[in-house]
Amino acid sequence: MTIIKILPHPEYCPDGRTLEVPAGTSICEALLDNGVEIEHACDQVCACTTCHVIVREGFASLSEMEENEEDMLDRAWGLEPHSRLSCQAILSNTPVTVEIPKYSINHAKENH
Repeated sequence: MTIIKILPHPEYCPDGRTLEVPAGTSICEALLDNGVEIEHACDQVCACTTCHVIVREGFASLSEMEENEEDMLDRAWGLEPHSRLSCQAILSNTPVTVEIPKYSINHAKENH
């Protein structure tokens, strides 16, 4: 098990949250499984950037980034050195802290 701390986001997680999830889970799966409805327009297949997160702590503990993810991240709004697509970032046993960016490139949000 590992701990994910989610920093407050006005829409998805206004008060922030701390989750305990199994290692080997993607950040996106962990958030969705625990009621944090982060966008994921491509259904978690690394074909968009709507699930972009910034890993504020624990970045080095995540699975290695593959070339396809690197290419997709170039299109993400608010890209930072510790940005990941949450659908591709697999958790280890090390705690992580993530920030969901204020915006995404998805102009037609799902479920809205």
